[in-house]
Amino acid sequence: MPELTRRRALTAAAALAAAAGAQALLAPGVSAAGHSHEGSLEPFDEVYKGRRIQGRPVGMDGMKGMKGMDGGHHHGHGAGYAVFVDGVELHVMRNADGSWISVVSHYDPVATPRAAARAAVDELQGAALLPFPAN
Repeated sequence: MPELTRRRALTAAAALAAAAGAQALLAPGVSAAGHSHEGSLEPFDEVYKGRRIQGRPVGMDGMKGMKGMDGGHHHGHGAGYAVFVDGVELHVMRNADGSWISVVSHYDPVATPRAAARAAVDELQGAALLPFPAN
């Protein structure tokens, strides 16, 4: 059996750290125990600072089932997820690293669509969100 050297110990530690990092990247929104947390793409509907924010995954059938919301125009930027502030669609986009940005807070990536909606409400400072025109 080869003797344990500092080089082998460091190599093993680096391999373990890389494996743990890869696991975290492959399963965003799931804790080590396998339970969802706020990073998951679960639907939400809440009042934040007096504004109603909503979000849910969308499929090919648009936003059926969400009161007051038509299917709108989804072009895939939101990775199959739609977010609304007071019933107006907030365009969101998922970055390659898993973070989310919106048309309102484009330079401030956040961890979840809910956080993107909250950041938009903070940035709007009471102003109405205007519909974003389609191409």
